[in-house]
Amino acid sequence: MSTDPPALRREVGLGAAVLLGLGSIVGTGVFVSIGIAAGITGGSVILAVGLAGVLATCNGLNSAQLAASHPVSGGTYEYGYRYLTPALGFTAGWAFLLAKSASAATAALGFAGYVRSSFGVEDSVGLVPLGLGAVAGLTVVVLTGIRRSAAVNAAIVALTLGALAVFVFAGLPELSPDRFRPFYAPNGSGAASLLEATALMFVAYTGYGRIATLGEEVTEPRRTIPRAIVTTLVVSFVLYAAVAAVAVGAAGAAGFASLTDTTVAPLEEIARSFTFDAAAPIVAIGAVTAMLGVLLNLILGLSRVVLAMGRRGDAPAATARLDARGLTPFVAVLAVGAGIAALVAFGNVRTTWTFSAFTVLVYYAITNLAALRISAADRRFPRWVAVAGLSGCLFLAFWVPVAILLTGIGLLGLGLGWHVLGRRRFAPS
Repeated sequence: MSTDPPALRREVGLGAAVLLGLGSIVGTGVFVSIGIAAGITGGSVILAVGLAGVLATCNGLNSAQLAASHPVSGGTYEYGYRYLTPALGFTAGWAFLLAKSASAATAALGFAGYVRSSFGVEDSVGLVPLGLGAVAGLTVVVLTGIRRSAAVNAAIVALTLGALAVFVFAGLPELSPDRFRPFYAPNGSGAASLLEATALMFVAYTGYGRIATLGEEVTEPRRTIPRAIVTTLVVSFVLYAAVAAVAVGAAGAAGFASLTDTTVAPLEEIARSFTFDAAAPIVAIGAVTAMLGVLLNLILGLSRVVLAMGRRGDAPAATARLDARGLTPFVAVLAVGAGIAALVAFGNVRTTWTFSAFTVLVYYAITNLAALRISAADRRFPRWVAVAGLSGCLFLAFWVPVAILLTGIGLLGLGLGWHVLGRRRFAPS
């Protein structure tokens, strides 16, 4: 008799997988992180977008071949256990939870902020209730199963991509080459600024990993997952490059960065200067739907990692329970929803992209290391792709500020301590 835990049903095809990847990527990254990176590296933010895209492609190919050879829920948490060591597997899962739980709360508060901004509300009235409402509503959607979640995500992504297309095409006539000067950051830090901005922009691509965390629910995973990840990355690169070019070309790098620091919706503010008057309200709608898409996909991804951790004893066994139809890990979903809601309730969640950059780079370094251990029979891409991805992640991880680096190392150490103690309590007998 098999002792394997019950598996989730495979209901995600290629189109839905691509849209889930885009729903994870096209959010805070395109609406916020490009502006932050522009403030760090000036007009060369376009180059940072390209360099980050190359590194993301290496990582994406390695995630794809890992997910194709081991298509279960949990992503790199599971790959670390299977191909490396339990400690590295846990570190990957813990890094993912650290980076993405607070990001989900930030997306919920971002949604609330964009809604209030659209109605001209300047103070913080209604911020937390709106954020909690978004978390509750999307948690219910995820509880209904991946098929319903994918349908809601498809509608959200369609609205978001449509709004960004309007921003790009309406902004093309506003571009001026002079606004790309200085090409590097005004403080003249050159390569250092470019590398820091590249690390930040890398985070903006990493939503494709959500496809891998849902590997147990993807149909024909050996074919579907690699195609979905590559397609998602290509579309994301084109979109990021276009938005960055228009935003910097219309407002200048310094102006774009200033708007990112001082306003809720920097792209909307830039769109107000366009000749096409409807651009700004359309972009505002896109920002709202983008935050919802990010939140939905983070609840999905986080719950699948918690499911995997429950199966292995790194979390309470109850989190590994599926509903009667095998459609969703309902305990894990409720636990993730409650955790995000608790962060939202503080009303002032401030996660920096620099901290996310460090933890996400650690996560994908482990992904690439695991990809190096894939057997020749299962390998789909050359080993140099994994070597390039691993080297790039480790290199960029040390270009974040020292305080962020030390904080990240400390939190990862605390997690490993929990791993040792928690497994004694929760490990299946």
